[in-house]
Amino acid sequence: MSDGFRDNEAQSRFELEVDGAIAFVVYRKTQDTITLVHTEVPPELGGRGIGSKLARATLDAVRAQRRKLIVKCEFIQGFMKKNPEDNDLLA
Repeated sequence: MSDGFRDNEAQSRFELEVDGAIAFVVYRKTQDTITLVHTEVPPELGGRGIGSKLARATLDAVRAQRRKLIVKCEFIQGFMKKNPEDNDLLA
């Protein structure tokens, strides 16, 4: 996993902390699936590839949790189009 990446289950989001700012992906979990709802990267982290690093760490975490993925977040949908090797995660 990326340094600074964590699953903040209390807030239902995956987080990536960089330079004191937190980018995150909001999720909803069931026993078998995880739905990625929304991704947010603070403006001060923009243009540094932080969103892609967060997306990669998020998909790796979903794989490690052995859940299937439902993607409602447009950013993650776009990331997966560029990385079709992750489509096996889709529910």
